[in-house]
Amino acid sequence: MLKVLLLFVILIAGIVLGPLMSGHQGYVLIQTDEHNITTSITGLVIIFLLLQFLLIFLGWGYRRLKRTGTSTRSWIFGGYKRHRARSQTRQALLKFTEGDFKQVERLMARNADHAELPVVNYLLAAEAAQRRGDYFQTHHYIAQAAEVADKDQLPVDISRVRVQLAQGDVHAARKGVEKLLEHTPRHPEILRLAEQAYSLSGAYQSLIDMLPSMLKANLHSEEEIVKLRQQAYVGLMNQVMAGKGSTGLKVWWKDQSRKIRHDIVLQVAMAEHLIECNDHETAQQLILDGLKQQYDERLLLLIPHLKITDATTIQKTLSHLLKQHGATPLLNSTLGQVALRQGEWANAESAFKAALAQRPDAHDYAWLADALDRLHKREEATQIRNKGFMLTLKRDSDVEA
Repeated sequence: MLKVLLLFVILIAGIVLGPLMSGHQGYVLIQTDEHNITTSITGLVIIFLLLQFLLIFLGWGYRRLKRTGTSTRSWIFGGYKRHRARSQTRQALLKFTEGDFKQVERLMARNADHAELPVVNYLLAAEAAQRRGDYFQTHHYIAQAAEVADKDQLPVDISRVRVQLAQGDVHAARKGVEKLLEHTPRHPEILRLAEQAYSLSGAYQSLIDMLPSMLKANLHSEEEIVKLRQQAYVGLMNQVMAGKGSTGLKVWWKDQSRKIRHDIVLQVAMAEHLIECNDHETAQQLILDGLKQQYDERLLLLIPHLKITDATTIQKTLSHLLKQHGATPLLNSTLGQVALRQGEWANAESAFKAALAQRPDAHDYAWLADALDRLHKREEATQIRNKGFMLTLKRDSDVEA
């Protein structure tokens, strides 16, 4: 507006001063039935320009007044709705803490378009509907959230995957979470959802590949990551065993890294799978190799479950472990069980007695009694059985107490 005014001032000054300086103003006559109006050309131009300026000013004033009225109406009515939306959002959050999800859904959805963050209101309404088990309304609210979210669709996509997991639609959740990982591979909540989706869908290799990112995002401690990795590999073992049996298991195990093949937990799991497949020979070799690498009683506990074809090798390994790690109750008990299954009654007797001398055990008492029966030591066998029976009764009473 100032520029226009300045322009008119310059024009008027030019029109007025120009003729004055030249001494020729001109003459204009405007004649009507009753009046004669005379003026100079300069005056006529000035009057015309002033009239144009007045018209422009009146137009500008009208537009400004109209715009002010619209803003005022918007402030009066829109402000009321925004205030109401804020109040309802606060009430909904309180109801959320109370667990009244029906009220949460109603309050969050009402006037959501006038809330400070409409997408948040719709997503919380979807969460409330999902808690109530109303999945139709849940998807409806998520669709509305997607409309108002514009380009920021990440919160909506995360909520959609969360709902899919809650509904048990695992494959859709897995597909959704994989798309999210392409754009935000280290987002903590996306990694959490991916962990659930991969575990539930049996995508164990994908879960294993994702573990480094989970560790960097501080989603789990190192110990928890190790457990997750072990669980994922056991899941892979189950899949390989179900599809290809012991032959496939052996090939798969051979293809694993040295670190994985030396993991005690996975060695135990692999041996258990081989025993389940009735491949006792491979299981025995795996157990004995594992015990040579590092002594662990979890491997030792599997030996009695083997259908032993080469007892001599097992007995040599156990005797070597006795010299190396000392006579532990479990080592003596395992030696006794192997001897008992091989019909070596005297060796079984001495091994079980050595184990019982270190700690009482109901199973060892029973096995020792069997060995004594085979050696025709009936009276001693009866006494041993009584001790085992009394120990069992005592432990049962302790458990009930």
